Amino acid sequence: MIDQFPESTKNECLARMLTVRDALDVISGKWKILIIISIMSGHKRFREIERSIPKISSKVLAKELKDLEEHQLIKRTVYDESPVLVEYTATDYVFTLEKVIEELHNWGANHRKKILGK
Repeated sequence: MIDQFPESTKNECLARMLTVRDALDVISGKWKILIIISIMSGHKRFREIERSIPKISSKVLAKELKDLEEHQLIKRTVYDESPVLVEYTATDYVFTLEKVIEELHNWGANHRKKILGK
């Protein structure tokens, strides 16, 4: 087990913090990863996504979807039908987060065992 990151200079440490901060700015918060997982799992319409995530409000979901779209992690497609159909799909870029999501899942499962004894 590693006790610390490899020894680095102050500038290397700051650079590491900057890039991690950039990543956290995009995916942090209570809902973003859950929304990404929902969309990657095949939920495409607003209400499907909303129903798949317990306790998320419509207002928060709308805001987070817009933010994820701005960061090119999801794509919003509007179909000119009656009524108008809007679908959200995962971009190729969002799949670069698969390893991160899997590691968060593993860490969370281990943490749950450690803290709750389950």
